[in-house]
Amino acid sequence: MVLPPSAQPLRPRVALLILLSALLALDGCAWLKRRAAERTQEQIGRDKKKKGVKKPGPHVLEEEDLALFKGSISNLDDEEEVALTGASRRGRRAQQRKEDVGKILTFKGKGRPEGTVMIREGMTLREFADKLGVRAKDLMKALFDRGILANINQVLEPQLAEQLAKDLGVEVMVVSFEEEVQLKEELAATAKAEGGEARTVRAPVVTIMGHVDHGKTSLLDAIRSSKVTESEFGGITQHIGAYHVDVHGRQVVFLDTPGHEAFTMMRARGAKVTDIVVLVVAADDGVMPQTIEAINHARAAKVPIVVAVNKMDKSNANPDRVRRELSDQGLQPEDWGGDTVMVPVSALKKEGINELLEMILLTADVQELKASPEILGQGAVLEARKEVGRGIVATVLVQNGTLRVGDVFVSGAAWGRVRSMSDDRGQRIKDAGPSTPVEVTGFNDLPNAGDLFQVVQDEAQARGIAGFRQQETRDREISAATPGRNLSLAQLFSRIQEGEVKDLAVVVKADVQGSLEVLRDALGKLSTEKVKVTVLHAGVGAISTNDVLLASASKALIVGFNVRPERTAVDLAEKEEVEIRLHTVIYELLDELRKAMTGLLSPTFKEVSSGRAEVRDTFKVPKVGTIAGCHVLDGVIPRTANVRLLRDNRVIFDGKIASLRRFKDDASEVRAGFDCGIGLERFQDLKPGDIIEAYLREEVAPVL
Repeated sequence: MVLPPSAQPLRPRVALLILLSALLALDGCAWLKRRAAERTQEQIGRDKKKKGVKKPGPHVLEEEDLALFKGSISNLDDEEEVALTGASRRGRRAQQRKEDVGKILTFKGKGRPEGTVMIREGMTLREFADKLGVRAKDLMKALFDRGILANINQVLEPQLAEQLAKDLGVEVMVVSFEEEVQLKEELAATAKAEGGEARTVRAPVVTIMGHVDHGKTSLLDAIRSSKVTESEFGGITQHIGAYHVDVHGRQVVFLDTPGHEAFTMMRARGAKVTDIVVLVVAADDGVMPQTIEAINHARAAKVPIVVAVNKMDKSNANPDRVRRELSDQGLQPEDWGGDTVMVPVSALKKEGINELLEMILLTADVQELKASPEILGQGAVLEARKEVGRGIVATVLVQNGTLRVGDVFVSGAAWGRVRSMSDDRGQRIKDAGPSTPVEVTGFNDLPNAGDLFQVVQDEAQARGIAGFRQQETRDREISAATPGRNLSLAQLFSRIQEGEVKDLAVVVKADVQGSLEVLRDALGKLSTEKVKVTVLHAGVGAISTNDVLLASASKALIVGFNVRPERTAVDLAEKEEVEIRLHTVIYELLDELRKAMTGLLSPTFKEVSSGRAEVRDTFKVPKVGTIAGCHVLDGVIPRTANVRLLRDNRVIFDGKIASLRRFKDDASEVRAGFDCGIGLERFQDLKPGDIIEAYLREEVAPVL
């Protein structure tokens, strides 16, 4: 016998779901009853406090008044009502959120922080709460009310942190982790100076640069007083890429980099590791193209240059020629009345080495290089690799503070704990002070050369900062997949507004020397009192990867005249977001740069009055807010215009129009002599007699 569907027994799972639903419904009803009882008691308590005194409330339309106003406001279909009330609702919700945050969050200890509070990117919820002086659990409640579920170790987005602080009435400044460390260091240095304490002198860090066959490696070998042998190529001294030498009881650190390419790449990532550049120029060969490139790279980094005139032992050595050619590049020798130190040396015969080292120390003394060994270690990654049995090994130059075994650190998007350290001699050490190159193990991921290295308090902070940077990297990779991401002329204006660009920097390459000289002269004449054109480097030949690296590090444009970029340079330019502009006509090139200079000037705006309207009456419309019944006195009131509300010739409100209507229709504008209804965004305190003044802001093109 087959039962009808209504008489068939329920499946166990369905029966269980029905039973659970019934229990939840009963529990919900009980909760609602308890909540209603609590609200009743709260209302009774409020009524007792009022003691019979009734506070006058806002004016609400009676039925007759509402009927009269229906023709222009109330006869709305659903879509019209949503359009009219959206801005008002958003304003009330924002205000309500702010009030809710104020109720939930209370300051502890000394109360509201004074002045501007510095918060860094990648800050956890607990750290943010400590900065503002509120309880972390209250902050979690405030976020939950915004629909955000977070724990105390959650990393807060900078925009969300700023909004929470704004709701609390606290002014904050969002900085990167490196900026926070730098600001703290500056404050500590100021405090020490006021207290009479001085930081200790640190060893200078030197990079040797020059043309490929002018004897850079031989000079390094001579300084180390021993020639590099074949057996040393696999040793730790070669891998570390940096070493120190003792000079009269003082130390000088030399970086053994492949050339100015690595030097500029590290600078592009934010690391300033070099204090002095030793420029090697062969006495028998003079200034070569790579010599000029090295000079321009050092100048862009604002690093002093000491010239080592090498190969003085050769019979055809001509140091005067070297002086003359360097003078043409702006390096005036001291014996010619300039300020560039030039030391004749012979790396082959190890002559002039001591004089060169003394000049390096003298230049360092002029710079007054100092550091604070007692603070947490910080520096830069020179190179990194993976080794079997050791994991990730990075060469780190400690620039300030002291790095110790066991310290937790963050470097770029990588973090870790120092497991072991070795110096440039391959000896295990437990701590390293300022200007000390060391090999560090303990990274969780491979860092990039040039990444800043900083010791932090604990693993939670390191994880938070590294996680935030990893997300930033992913976001950049996503945006990199879209076209138009290179530095363009149109973007230069925003760069200067942010303080990233102070002038128009360009790298110029031409086909022949004659064209290059004409271009340099013309570019020099483009500079005005308002905008300066800076030629970082000018050379003959194809646009190379060195040109792209220099432009990337200095946020510059590359301009080519009758030349083409190398394939590798094109790929690197896309990766480093550098724009390359190619021209075959000089005046077109100059016109384009002139337009770029105009884009660097801050635009000016002038205010144009559009019209005025007088508030004749106000109405409180349910679900809408305050609507002003207005008469347009003169001009026109556009829907998209900015408006300010004047009361007794004082500005009460300055903002936007939320709604503009003629009877029941939306209006794009209302002209003089007509009546209209106006609602203002996030403002309800409208009164008869107020003047609503509409105005437009027009941009005025800047003039060079």
